[in-house]
Amino acid sequence: MILDTTYMPEDKIALINEKVGESFSLVQRIKMGGAGSHRMIIDEYSPNFGSILTRNNSTNYCSIELRPNGIIVHIHKRLNSYSWLIPFHLLAIYKSKTYSIHAAGEFLKLRLDKNYEINRKLLDRILQRKDELRQNGMIPV
Repeated sequence: MILDTTYMPEDKIALINEKVGESFSLVQRIKMGGAGSHRMIIDEYSPNFGSILTRNNSTNYCSIELRPNGIIVHIHKRLNSYSWLIPFHLLAIYKSKTYSIHAAGEFLKLRLDKNYEINRKLLDRILQRKDELRQNGMIPV
């Protein structure tokens, strides 16, 4: 689900918390070693992102936030903010020439560069969290 999060009324916050869980507390984030990524360059994207990302020829960036039940991919373009909510049961991640995030027929392909190396611990933590939830029966196999 892609939301325009430029303005965050209570109903959008409630929807985000329902889909991927509330933000980790400050203490939890410190214990985990962080719950957010540095920005990463988007190389390719699915057609539904076209209206957001093709407004000009500048480089497209995103960042990832880990939540208890999924992730949020944040995209900032000009003065607008967009959030792609991905519950763990829909999340699929692939690493080849790019780092690909797939969910519900949509995808973003992120460049494997120095920013990927900086974010590697968080990306591993995302996969570890998904695996923990699967082992505990919280998401289907």
